[in-house]
Amino acid sequence: MPKDTLVRDVMVKDVACVALPGSRDEVLSILKDKRVSGLPVIKDNKVVGIVSRSNLLKNPTEEQVALLMVRDPVTIDPSEDVTNAARLLLKHGIRRLPVVDDDKLVGLISVADVVGGMVDLDIVDPISEYLNHGAGPVWYQTPLPVVARHMELAHVKAVPVIDSSLDLVGIISDRDVISSSVIEDSVEMSDMSAGSDDDEWTWESMRDTMSIYYSVSRIKVPEVPVAEVMVKDPITASNNMGVSECALKMKRYRIDQMPVVDANQKFIGLLRDRYLLKALLKY
Repeated sequence: MPKDTLVRDVMVKDVACVALPGSRDEVLSILKDKRVSGLPVIKDNKVVGIVSRSNLLKNPTEEQVALLMVRDPVTIDPSEDVTNAARLLLKHGIRRLPVVDDDKLVGLISVADVVGGMVDLDIVDPISEYLNHGAGPVWYQTPLPVVARHMELAHVKAVPVIDSSLDLVGIISDRDVISSSVIEDSVEMSDMSAGSDDDEWTWESMRDTMSIYYSVSRIKVPEVPVAEVMVKDPITASNNMGVSECALKMKRYRIDQMPVVDANQKFIGLLRDRYLLKALLKY
């Protein structure tokens, strides 16, 4: 990828998207079928939002795309330089930029697209400069809902998985969580009082009440150990691997994060593809 590469040369042109009003179930189906992490939301042929796996997991009972999506997403013109795309992705902490020309969606450029283009740049900086040591691993028997909550609170998309010997045995991402989740319908009840709180002669125990039943549809993360859902035998990197070499490995295996291990194969940190964008801006 030459330094002056344009967004139109790297972007994906056949973009999966969802149109308003849209439903959560439709989004979930597309995310699973297309194996993507987020979708542009369209209204009247214009991009009005982005909806991602994280939005679904954070709002498991919300069914309307309009209330799930992030509004007014950051976009980019196809004639912009790829380094500008990398700068925007880093600045806003996002994974994808809708590519818009004359207010119309013409493509999508993601962190993975930019990192894939770094393969030919021969950047030999060691990945240790871009490693996240704060992404702590989870035990392989941890219940999946606990892991999903841990990822949400830690603001990470993936975590390594270790066994009781502290050996790396897998990796779990929000993609794996979503792929294993189902839509669960249930009926819940709420008691409402018919008495007035302003009536000082109305006792709580004697107040008339009525029960209201309503249906709830939510995303259900199964109660299984993370070992049943994780990716086993994950692709790993060594601490001294070069940036372009690592980018090639990520592109070849179509992954956006890799556990980094030492000479004894012990986990020392997690490398996300977005961290490699910093190397491109230095290049």
